[in-house]
Amino acid sequence: MPNIKSAIKRVKVSDKKNLRNRMVKSQMKTQLRKFDDAIADGSADIKVLSATQGAVDKAASKGVIHKNAANRKKSRLAKQLNKQAQA
Repeated sequence: MPNIKSAIKRVKVSDKKNLRNRMVKSQMKTQLRKFDDAIADGSADIKVLSATQGAVDKAASKGVIHKNAANRKKSRLAKQLNKQAQA
């Protein structure tokens, strides 16, 4: 544990940010799992896709994931939905 006042504050701030980042990432992963389940069931539609893309965008806007990683994830989700629609 740090002894210097500013270092103590940095630990508190980083703990808060870490908690927020974990919550956002967890919400994104949960939505991705829901999308995967919907794809597996064959019940995926544009509403599920848009909700999932929104969760990914939210994580990117908060800096939890990189914007290019978010775009890659969204593209792959759309490809999965299109593939399911073709079948």
